[in-house]
This record gives sequence, C-alpha cells and structure tokens, in this order.
Amino acid sequence: MDTPKHSRIKRFWTFLKSPSAKYSLIGISSFSFVAGIIFWGGLNTGMEMTNSLEFCVSCHEMRDTVYQEYKETIHYSNRTGVRAICSDCHVPKDWVHKVIRKSQASFEVWGKLTGSIDTKEKFEAKRMTLASHEWKRMKETNSRECRNCHSFDSMSSELQKQTPYKKHMKAKDEGKTCIDCHKGIAHQLPKEYEEPDDS
Repeated sequence: MDTPKHSRIKRFWTFLKSPSAKYSLIGISSFSFVAGIIFWGGLNTGMEMTNSLEFCVSCHEMRDTVYQEYKETIHYSNRTGVRAICSDCHVPKDWVHKVIRKSQASFEVWGKLTGSIDTKEKFEAKRMTLASHEWKRMKETNSRECRNCHSFDSMSSELQKQTPYKKHMKAKDEGKTCIDCHKGIAHQLPKEYEEPDDS
C-alpha cells in the first residue's frame, strides 16, 4: 500500500513522463538542457575566438593602422615579455560586461560593412571620433580594463621612478582614472587632439 508521500512522488513522476501533446516533459526538459549547454558553449567559444589578436587584426582596417602603431608600444614588446593584446584593453573580463561590450562591438562592424574606414585616409578622418568614443567608454568604467594589470595600490615607491610615482599618487588622490592621462599609450593621438590645460 502506497503512503501519501510515495503516492505524491508517483503522481509527480507520472506527470513528468506523460506526453504534452507529443513528447514527455522529461524528454522536452532533457532536450532543452542539452541544447542549452551546446548554445552556451558555442556562445562562449565564439566570444573567446573574437578576443584573439588574430581575429582583431584580420581586417585590413585594423591590421594596417592601429595594429602597426600598437607594435611600437610597450604593451607589445617589453623587458618582462608580458604582452597586452587588443581584448585586454578593449573587452571586459567579467561575463556580463563582456557580453554588453561584444553587443556594442557588433554595431561597430557597420564601419567595415559600409567601407567608412576602409582606407588609411578614411580612418584618419574618423580617428578623433573613434578615439573619443573609446576614451569616453574607458572613463565611464574607471579604466576597468587597464586595472586588470595596473592598480594604484600595487605601485611601488621604491621600484617606480619618483616623478611618475608622484603623478600616479596625485591622480589617485584626485580621483582620476588611467585614460585621463594616458591617451595615446597604445595608438597615435588624432591630429585634432589637444592636451588639456592643467593650469
């Protein structure tokens, strides 16, 4: 004889196995679970693939302009052998912000599709606009991607030269963020750019 508890479990199990028109709830749930794993894995794999340096410079708009500039910087070649690639500076590490940034970047593909920056001359004509958008994004996030590698708290007064160390500590006290002072650190500044007057 079934106990009330056993009877409830049996009814629930019968409900899960019973068809919902054509397929059982267990079958639908199992299929959905497997499909979700495949979708999630595909999405994550795709996002990681688009974070590679090879992907970033696969179009000539990037390869022939900003990539060439980046190869001349300390982020590309330095005494410690630590290289920061495009995604280290332009894509957040945490998943939520990464998805938001990737969604925004999908709209930037429009420039590629319409040919608005497909020559060096066109790129240079839009450099200030493009740079301004990126500087604004970095300012709004408190230079989050820079801080994946650099932080005021880990700067050593003994190991860092005194002039930059004092400037960094002053920036920290004033609530400044990396991009306030380090525009042009990895790419050429636009011709129209004017240094802000600190006086």
